[in-house]
Amino acid sequence: MTLKIALLGFGTVASGVPLILEQNSEKINQLTQKSISISKILVRDEQEKSRLMALGHNYHFVTDIEEILADEEISVVVELIGRIEPAKTFITKALESKKHVVSANKDLIALHDKELLAIARQNKVSFYYEAAVAGGIPILRTLSQSLISDKITRVLGVLNGTSNFMLTKMVEEGWTYEKALQTAQELGYAESDPTNDVEGIDAAYKLVILSQFAFGMTIDYKDVIHQGITSITPQDVTYAQTHGYVIKLVGSIEETKSGLAVEVAPSFLPENHPLARVNDVMNAVYIESIGIGESMYYGPGAGQKPTATSVVADLMTLSNEVATVGEAKLFNNFNRPTKIAKLEDNQSAYYFSIALSSGDKVALTDFLKNEGITVKEFELEKSSNDETLAMISTTSITKQVLQHVQQKLAESSDYQLINAFRILGD
Repeated sequence: MTLKIALLGFGTVASGVPLILEQNSEKINQLTQKSISISKILVRDEQEKSRLMALGHNYHFVTDIEEILADEEISVVVELIGRIEPAKTFITKALESKKHVVSANKDLIALHDKELLAIARQNKVSFYYEAAVAGGIPILRTLSQSLISDKITRVLGVLNGTSNFMLTKMVEEGWTYEKALQTAQELGYAESDPTNDVEGIDAAYKLVILSQFAFGMTIDYKDVIHQGITSITPQDVTYAQTHGYVIKLVGSIEETKSGLAVEVAPSFLPENHPLARVNDVMNAVYIESIGIGESMYYGPGAGQKPTATSVVADLMTLSNEVATVGEAKLFNNFNRPTKIAKLEDNQSAYYFSIALSSGDKVALTDFLKNEGITVKEFELEKSSNDETLAMISTTSITKQVLQHVQQKLAESSDYQLINAFRILGD
C-alpha cells in the first residue's frame, strides 16, 4: 500500500522532503502503514520545470494545480510555497477535493485557519502543520499529544531566529541594531525587507497557532500585542546586563481570570532563565503547567532538513490514520470559547527608559507614583546625544496602567519615553 502525495513548490524546504524520506527510509517504512511516495510536484512554470530537470531531479513536475486535484490517487497535498496567495486558493481546492493537506505556512494558518479548518471538517479530511511553528521543534504535537493530560498556564517562546541572532550579537558583542541587521541579511537569515522578523509579526503569527494547541482558543492576529527590536539601544542592553538580565524578543501567552494575554515584545529575562540561553538562530518554547511544572523545547526554528522533518512526521501520521481508520483526524481537537484578557488582568514588572529635558529623579519618581507605579530601581546617566536618561525598573503593573502612563509621557514636554520592556521570570 502506498500513500501518494503531491508537493506544491520545490524550494528549500520542499526539496528537503525527499531527502528525509530517503535518508530515513528504513525507520519511516517500518513505522508507517502505507509507504510515502511523491507522485507529482507543482512548479511555477515550464522554465522552472526545465531548470529542475536539468539539475537531475527525476520527478513528475507539473505547472497546473488541476493536474494534482484531478488525480484521484493523490491523497495528500503538501503546500510549501509560502505567502498567502496562491497558497490559500490551492489549499482550499485541495481540501474541497477531499485531499488531506500538510503545510508549513504560518502566515496563512494564523490569518485564515478558521476558514480552512471549517473546510477540512466539512470534507472529512485533515489539515496538519507541525512545521508552521518553530520549524524542527515538534511543539504542536507535543502540546496536542504528550501534554494532553496537563493544564498549560503559560507559554513563553523565542520564536524568531532572525531577531534572536541579531539580539545575540547586540548583547554578547555590543553590536548596533544596524550592524546586526546587515550581518543577518548577508548571512541569509534576514530578508531584504526584514519587517516581519524584527517587528515581532512572525512571532505573533506563531502565537496565534500556539494558543489553539496550548489553550484551545483560536485568537485573531489583531488581538496579539506585538513590538519589535528596532528601538533597543546600547543603554538598554547595558542596564539589563548590569542588573542580571538578558534582553530577548519573547512571545507569551498566559491565561488570566478574564482570558488570554498574548504578546510579543522585547523582554528582560533573568540570566539564569532557560530562555535567556537560547542564542543565535535557535528557537525554544518554555511551558508552565500544573502537571509537569516547567519544561522547555529547544531546536532549530528553520532550515531545510529540520522543517522537512516536521513535514514528514505529519505525513507519517496521515499514512497510519488513513490506513487504519480510512480518514484522518484534525490536528488539534482541543476547543474552548475564545476570551481575551482585560487590560487590568494583564500585568508584569517593567523597565522604562525615559529621556529628561527638565526635572530630576524626585520629580519623575513622583510622576510615576501618581500614576500608580512603584519604582524598584532608578538610575540616571548621560546618553550619546548628551540627554539625561532615566532607566527605571518597577514592580508589577497592569497593561491598563502602562498604556495610561505611555499616553501621559507622550503628552509631556519634560519627559520622552524611549522604551518600555517587560521584566519576566522574577
